[in-house]
Amino acid sequence: MVDVENSLQVIKRGCDELLIESELVERLKAGRPLRIKAGFDPTAPDIHLGHTVVINKLRHFQDLGHHVMFLIGDFTGLIGDPTGKNATRPPLSREQILENAKTYKEQVFKILDPEKTEVCFNSAWFDGLGAAGMIKLAAQHTVARMLERDDFAKRYAVGLPIAIHEFLYPLCQGYDSVAMRADVELGGTDQKFNLLVGRELQKHYGQAPQCVLTMPLLEGLDGVNKMSKSLGNYIGIDETPREIFGKVMSVSDDLMWRYFDLLSFRSNAEIAALKASVVAGRNPRDVKVMLGQELVARFHTPRAADEALAEFEARFRQGVLPDDMPDLTLRLEEPALLVQVLKQAGLTTSTSEAMRMIEQGAVRANGDKVSDRSATLPAGEAVVLQVGKRKFARVTLARVLLSRPCFWIS
Repeated sequence: MVDVENSLQVIKRGCDELLIESELVERLKAGRPLRIKAGFDPTAPDIHLGHTVVINKLRHFQDLGHHVMFLIGDFTGLIGDPTGKNATRPPLSREQILENAKTYKEQVFKILDPEKTEVCFNSAWFDGLGAAGMIKLAAQHTVARMLERDDFAKRYAVGLPIAIHEFLYPLCQGYDSVAMRADVELGGTDQKFNLLVGRELQKHYGQAPQCVLTMPLLEGLDGVNKMSKSLGNYIGIDETPREIFGKVMSVSDDLMWRYFDLLSFRSNAEIAALKASVVAGRNPRDVKVMLGQELVARFHTPRAADEALAEFEARFRQGVLPDDMPDLTLRLEEPALLVQVLKQAGLTTSTSEAMRMIEQGAVRANGDKVSDRSATLPAGEAVVLQVGKRKFARVTLARVLLSRPCFWIS
């Protein structure tokens, strides 16, 4: 007997929207394993925690006994997903897609159970659809309907070009649901339009329309912007245990609970108990350690999680330096401003960020806190620089002899 209420609690945990809930309840009551779909275009070879929010929800469905279909968009990757873009996205080559897809499978199986996961490629049905089939598919939507999509509407309003093939993307994603006979499709909140196209196409092809479950976009380490490699506020699942653990420990106490809801596999009851313990006086840091260790164990090993914690505590309680600290030699004119050195060493992205870090008391030189934004470093000496809790480098400044003009007296 299926516990529909419990299943619904697990499914809805952390989700942004579930359409249509009553339809999903009826399917759950039927007691058969549902066909759960989520599609990913292999546009990049690596995955960060923001990408795993949807994959984690797939794991929840697996744990509830449903059939998970992980779709790799090797055909739609040739189009390029226009979601959230203000310009036509350059398509990937077939070689890039296949190489990235191989990496995707390796990474997602750190989360999903490979024995319970059906991996699909949408070229399996689109390669045989042909031009005539694509024309029939395109006839299922109007330009006016496509322009209801927010990003298309914005581009059209300001006169930015929209390529015809971009209109095919939502249709192709929707047709994937037809080919896969999906009961539920998962995606980010920015994918809602495409997911609803799937419902409409399934109706047209005589199938019961899929339920749509959208998951929120995960905030990055700054707690403001969505997690993104370009913003530098991400945690990559292939990063070292030390990096993953240290970055988790750097998030705010409020953001920690958001990460628990969207990233942890602990039950709702366990998370509620942890929240209650913090309210009762427990140090939030202790709970954050549990989250950090859970994520490191998932993407590496439990032993690596224990070692990451031990190294973290040694470094910040006893002043131990990381073993893999980079050793750099920089060539800068004397006197070398510390803010320039921090930028050149890659410890900050700019001199203005370096100044902010100094003002916040987050910069140390040989263990001593630096408070002077105009501080300089001597040439010829190795100095251990630290920015924040995780960034270290041993820097030696090489002397630069300035060329001076010569005057000849005849």
